[in-house]
Amino acid sequence: MLETWREMIIESPAFYIGWGGLLIGFVFGFIVQRTNFCTMGALSDILSFGDWRRFRSWMLAIAITMVGVYAMQRMGVADFGGSMYLAPNFGWLGNAVGGLLFGIGMVFGGGCVSRNLVRAGGGDLRSLVILIVIGLFAYMTIGGLIAPTRVALFSPSTINLGDAGFETQSMGELLAAATGLSAGTGTIIVLAVCVAGLLFFCLRDAGFRNSPSHLIAGVGIAVTVLAGWLLTGLAQDDFADVPVPLISLSYVRPTGDTMDYLMRYSALGAPGFGVVTLLGALLGALAGALSSRSFRWATFSDVGDTGRNLFGAALMGVGGVLALGCTIGQGLTGISTLAAGSLIAVVFIVIGGIVGIKAMEWLIMRE
Repeated sequence: MLETWREMIIESPAFYIGWGGLLIGFVFGFIVQRTNFCTMGALSDILSFGDWRRFRSWMLAIAITMVGVYAMQRMGVADFGGSMYLAPNFGWLGNAVGGLLFGIGMVFGGGCVSRNLVRAGGGDLRSLVILIVIGLFAYMTIGGLIAPTRVALFSPSTINLGDAGFETQSMGELLAAATGLSAGTGTIIVLAVCVAGLLFFCLRDAGFRNSPSHLIAGVGIAVTVLAGWLLTGLAQDDFADVPVPLISLSYVRPTGDTMDYLMRYSALGAPGFGVVTLLGALLGALAGALSSRSFRWATFSDVGDTGRNLFGAALMGVGGVLALGCTIGQGLTGISTLAAGSLIAVVFIVIGGIVGIKAMEWLIMRE
């Protein structure tokens, strides 16, 4: 069956990537809107109320995506070693600093990129402005005004693991090198430890087990990420004129890509996976808001609110590029590959989120 699907997708990649990506993004946006899935909100729940359920939703999604990606690798869907997350160029400092900046930014920006997508779909004009600023600063960091500084500061710290004989930066391969095991055995050990630990952490809590919305959020978001990997994995074609990148959901660079596409549509041809999944998330959030009768127009409350949100958006744009992803791009898509850089990015996104929440509390107390 997989080979039949592969032949169909390779025959018309623009059609399947376009409409398939739009559907995946739609489901993602709908689920996030209806379940209130939010990484920044999860950290706020922990610090303010001691409520870990939204955080456990995120961890459950990570566990499911890890298993799913490993299964797809074994089934021959694609060689995930070719994804950008597992590249042997190990930019650990960018992952750390970028994750920290992104985590702080998502607090000042009222949520991560995906959360702002959902808010924009629900009528929040603040989030629309925030998304534009994120896309602008992402592109400035990739190849614009900030790019030379990025290269000067972070390129020297990048380690080429290929020079040491590594094919990828997979934690399984790194463990194998440290212990003398085979890469396959190392991957299985890392996967088993991570998944078992995450599932134990999630399911040991009765409040989480008995909360349908949090369970649906974790499972549903994981399914959309795996669907993205499956779609782009089956679209891999060595003879394609325009190869389809092996990716899944991520929202920092795609925000800039979408802005670029809207401005240069006639010159770019069919939209890529990142663009259609972003537009799909907006539409899914709109459908969720209308179906729950929660659609409301909103805007910035005052100058201070505007400044804080724009500052957070700028940090997310810069940080997301440095870290190679956001709470979804690294926090689910990247870490599902067991990439070492993704783990660093996720840890520092959480640290940045905590720092951001404390900084925001301090600022509010001063006002």
